[in-house]
Amino acid sequence: MILAMKIGTPLTPHATRVMLLGSGELGKEVIIALQRLGVEVIAVDRYKNAPGHQVAHRSHVIDMTDSQALLKLVKSEKPHYIVPEIEAINTDVLAQIEKSGDAIVIPTVKAVQLTMNREGIRDLAANQLKLPTSPFAFAKSLEELQKAIDSGIGYPCFVKPTMSSSGKGQSRITEASKVKDAWDYAASAGRVNKGVVIVEGQIDFDYEITLLTVRAKNEKGDIETYFCEPIGHKQEQGDYVESWQPQPMHEVALTKAREIAKKITDALGGLGLFGVELFVKNDQVWFSEVSPRPHDTGMVTMASQRQNEFELHARAILGLPVNTSLNRPSASAVIYGNYDADGILFENIDKALTVPESDLRLFGKPTSFKRRRMGIALASADNVDEARSRAQKVSSLIKTSI
Repeated sequence: MILAMKIGTPLTPHATRVMLLGSGELGKEVIIALQRLGVEVIAVDRYKNAPGHQVAHRSHVIDMTDSQALLKLVKSEKPHYIVPEIEAINTDVLAQIEKSGDAIVIPTVKAVQLTMNREGIRDLAANQLKLPTSPFAFAKSLEELQKAIDSGIGYPCFVKPTMSSSGKGQSRITEASKVKDAWDYAASAGRVNKGVVIVEGQIDFDYEITLLTVRAKNEKGDIETYFCEPIGHKQEQGDYVESWQPQPMHEVALTKAREIAKKITDALGGLGLFGVELFVKNDQVWFSEVSPRPHDTGMVTMASQRQNEFELHARAILGLPVNTSLNRPSASAVIYGNYDADGILFENIDKALTVPESDLRLFGKPTSFKRRRMGIALASADNVDEARSRAQKVSSLIKTSI
């Protein structure tokens, strides 16, 4: 294994090699951040020409839930670090690799296993760490789901697969007639169908945040926890459509949020950036979810921070110092494909970028769907409200066609 603080030259025997398992738009930015630090990067995904494939030194297309295919690829590429970027991965193989010492799994296999399964992370957060959460229950059948709702969860409530991301398979239901539809949707849309769903009671909250939390080495070489300014976000159909930073918070609530984020990330361990999702009402804070990797709402940091979330993740992985400071209030707004087609076109970019302090990222996904996120608009301003207005304007001006 390599020693911390040493980075070799890419494509030589001394290269520092990082393998990303999952190479979408978030993985693509992690790859770029790693390459700027002289790292050789191998991008892996389930489909050809994923965004990260387009910028990595090498790319592979495999089913990452296939233990033999995954193990064979790791043995062939011999990465020093393995960075899971999605949920649909055979974690037993990762555990085997970590145990053998052949590679470091980021942040840890334990973290990957627990966070890819809502059952595991809720048990850790609510039962072991005693963190405040929404009322919840797990159900293995439609009957169990209905019973859980009737016996205390109540309506409105949210039904989700235990393994999914970006709102896939999630439903908000307000009456018994919708329970079966929610069960069917959760069972069909999860990344890995385990036949188990989680049902959560709706919390009366003022807003929700993502608190990007970084476990990185300080100047003494000890692991320290760093926090970015809180990110506010707006969701539709379980998926984020806007985010902004900083989200104004009472000092008491911010302190509680940081305490919760530190407890959960300390329990998961390792090095790297975590996206901790929290609900906030006045000075009350509830834990929602955590991802052991950059978060989609955190793409706003490409405009707002000295080091964006991808650079923070890359630096933390490699044992390098990090800087979570905010440069300027900023916002992001999603750009959808609007068509079910391959190779769509983006138009009106020149006009969109006349918006002051604006930027955008077009992800390069080969296939578009009407509600697939194909890019984001970014904008900064003197305050969050103006930044949001600018980002929304950029997004609205971008047109897609086929």
